[in-house]
Amino acid sequence: MTGEMRNDIFDDDDPCFVISIAARMVGMHAQTLRQYERVGLVEPKRTRGNVRMYSRSDVARLLQVQRLINDLGVNLAGVEVILRMNERMQQMEQEMERLRNELQRFRDGRLPARTDR
Repeated sequence: MTGEMRNDIFDDDDPCFVISIAARMVGMHAQTLRQYERVGLVEPKRTRGNVRMYSRSDVARLLQVQRLINDLGVNLAGVEVILRMNERMQQMEQEMERLRNELQRFRDGRLPARTDR
């Protein structure tokens, strides 16, 4: 295992990176990350000493923000709307899956087995 980097040590939401490292990972200036935090696009965790700590999920979100701005020309307000809608869609998909499973459990327990004619 020499020379290999383990990616399974931290969960995606674990705060791992200080702002300078997160900024280097996404190719942005640290001040840009602070601005994105001020407008609510990313919410890094804070240490007891109030140091911002970014998770891998935060870094992925920053890359998504960067793509929306640079590749699609979306402004910050548009980015916020897109990210919020995307989160809402993911929540709705999870809810649909939960309801599908609940319906299937109900059908399995209540209805006689289906026979093909």
